[in-house]
Amino acid sequence: ASPRDLVASTGGTMRSACTLTSVVMLGAISLASSATAGAARHAVSPSPASRLAAFATSVPLPSARRGLPVRGRATAPLHPTASLGGRGAMPLPPALLLGPQGLAAVRGKTQTRGQGRAGLSLSRSVAMQAASTDAETAEKTAEKPAVKKRVISGVQPTGNLHLGNYLGAIRQWALNQDEYENYFFVVDLHAITMPHSPAELSKSSFDIVALYLACGIDPKKSRIFIQSHVPQHAELAWLLNCVTPMNWMEKMIQYKEKAKKQGESVSVGLFDYPILMAADILLYQAQLVPVGEDQRQHLEISRDISRRFNDLYCKKKSMPAKGRKVFRDPEALIVKEGARIMSLEDGRSKMSKSDPSEGSRINLSDSEDVIRKKIKRCKTDQFEGMEWDNPDRPECTNLLNILKECSGRSREDIMAEVKDMKWGEFKPVLADAIVAHLAPIQARYNELVDDKTYLHEVLREGAEGAEEVAAQTMQWTKTAMGFTSRADLV
Repeated sequence: ASPRDLVASTGGTMRSACTLTSVVMLGAISLASSATAGAARHAVSPSPASRLAAFATSVPLPSARRGLPVRGRATAPLHPTASLGGRGAMPLPPALLLGPQGLAAVRGKTQTRGQGRAGLSLSRSVAMQAASTDAETAEKTAEKPAVKKRVISGVQPTGNLHLGNYLGAIRQWALNQDEYENYFFVVDLHAITMPHSPAELSKSSFDIVALYLACGIDPKKSRIFIQSHVPQHAELAWLLNCVTPMNWMEKMIQYKEKAKKQGESVSVGLFDYPILMAADILLYQAQLVPVGEDQRQHLEISRDISRRFNDLYCKKKSMPAKGRKVFRDPEALIVKEGARIMSLEDGRSKMSKSDPSEGSRINLSDSEDVIRKKIKRCKTDQFEGMEWDNPDRPECTNLLNILKECSGRSREDIMAEVKDMKWGEFKPVLADAIVAHLAPIQARYNELVDDKTYLHEVLREGAEGAEEVAAQTMQWTKTAMGFTSRADLV
């Protein structure tokens, strides 16, 4: 049928369709303009297509515009170039305004002319509301702060913190406090896996906290607490014991090394040490864990335990966990290059608290005289001059790394000064840098270590905040495993 025949056959219905289509197009243009303006204000790309599709579903078109039979004749959507009795071109058809999906949504609905007019008013209201919603959503998105990743790390209270602990870990924790959500704690439960002095354990725990604070850890930005003050650590460790295969523990390298030193007196706790470490990490849903090369195996076992638990208890929606994973797989947070500090007596071994020789490390609490004596006696080599990264000179590389980290100078700047020095000339330069770097830390530590009231306040608030997260994880864990609680006994 020609356009004129169609107009004649549809009469008033066709005029209503024309009016309705025009308004739809105006509403669409208005909506697209509003969305585009909102996007320009909030740096969000407009999405008119999705809003138009939603808008279209509330606008049922008259039967003549949907290709339905009218007065015994089959009609089709009019071409935009068809004239309407000299009134000019028709508006764009819904297929071009709304696309195939939007058009499909409006097909099949019938509506009288009066209902169409009511629908127009409602549709324009919907369009305005949609544009307003877009602007509000963009504002909320722009104002919402970025979610920080959670970092967790701990230090044993046995022995003194040394220069390697500080330069390799604690200083970086302090520098990254604004970037991450941090949980730092004293791992006293780990300390008792080896023979220990009860009196020394208590004193050392508070000393470590004082050193944390002196090194720049801010309790307003990071949670600082003692491991045993949050009982969920030990509870989760037991539950994870019951899902971890024995042969996983038998492969752990550190257990084998330490067991040789202890002989038959080695404890089950030392064997089980990696599971407690896994509990420390998984309890807080940590995303990042600062680790060195010697601790990578412990992080991997934590990931393996997490996946095994989720597979056993969270895989099916019919289980108590209803298909929701309890634990998050942690990732390694690698320390920056050059921050690994080696022993003063062996440039190939890491500086360690467990080394029986005091001369192997610089403790953060060492006096100036002690520091100078240790540097004067540290191991060197027979080569002339100073150089970095010579595999035959590990002690030289280590001492240069310490100078770089303590002075904050670049390699190029350091080499310009010390390249041609002999060891007798270089060691005083290194000692001066270490003493100057540690002086403010030691001064702050001496103030804090005697302020028990402040230390207790920091630890109490840290433990309370940590336990909120730990208790939630424990609830999920026990629910997934089928435990009942006292709340079930009402």
